[in-house]
Amino acid sequence: MNLAEARVAVLAHHDFQELELWYPVLRLREEGVEVVVVGPSTQAASVSKQGHPVYADLASADADPAAFDAVVVPGGLAPERMRNDKAMVALVRAVHDRGDLVATVCHAGWMLASADIAKGRKVTCVHVIKDDVINAGGHYVNEPVVRDGNIISARLPNDLPAFCREIVAYLKEAPGGRNAGREAPQARPRSTAAFQVPAHLELGPAPGGPASANYSIKVVHEEPGRA
Repeated sequence: MNLAEARVAVLAHHDFQELELWYPVLRLREEGVEVVVVGPSTQAASVSKQGHPVYADLASADADPAAFDAVVVPGGLAPERMRNDKAMVALVRAVHDRGDLVATVCHAGWMLASADIAKGRKVTCVHVIKDDVINAGGHYVNEPVVRDGNIISARLPNDLPAFCREIVAYLKEAPGGRNAGREAPQARPRSTAAFQVPAHLELGPAPGGPASANYSIKVVHEEPGRA
């Protein structure tokens, strides 16, 4: 497909690994792809492992799988949260089952397992979760990048250049994209890392009840310029 006709979802959630999210976002934008960052909410940031927020373009509950040619799932510890977001899991499964691309890196192998699409597929991931992928029926291999049909997987941040080359190659080989024939989207602010405003997560008991272990997550922004 013409890459200017492609639309790709990149998932975001708390504790994402910075490079594994931003490298694919920027690399695909460089190729002219419309990249949509999909998070749990557009009203609150998702915070990375190092405290850098990202603001999603689209909430996962509003993401229509039919609108995307591919979904990219970054790692870090975010996939542990993503697999508990039913809409994110459904998005990954639906894109895959339609025959379009699912690309995962590092701990994002968890999403292959939770979406039940690893079975019988040759995949890679960070070695600490390989047992989860194997138990989900995947054929784990310790290689930088693996492409098996419409699943592309990678191990670590160091593998991102090869990972993104495979994603770009896949999209170029695929038939016409979801943007084909559409009017150019209206200009809007793109998802941003907002690095000038560091943030962190705080856990507290869920409001409205007695003390419990049902913790809620709150994003706390620091003053600009503070570490």
